[in-house]
Amino acid sequence: MKLFITILQLLCGLAIIGAVLLQSGKSAGLSGAIGGVADSFLAKNKARTLDAKLARATKWIGAVFLVLTLILLILK
Repeated sequence: MKLFITILQLLCGLAIIGAVLLQSGKSAGLSGAIGGVADSFLAKNKARTLDAKLARATKWIGAVFLVLTLILLILK
């Protein structure tokens, strides 16, 4: 059981690393060059972009990683 959770935590950690590396920086693209005007205009479709999906996935995978860490702490 402990080995299985450890392997899941390892895979979860690798998934977090991959999701973070695939995200672009906050100042990438045209919105970073122009400033707040373009950001507010383009913000309505921001939830559908790949970066938004990666950010959401990073949060969920991070939560799973935290739960797995707590379970491993209890099992120790």
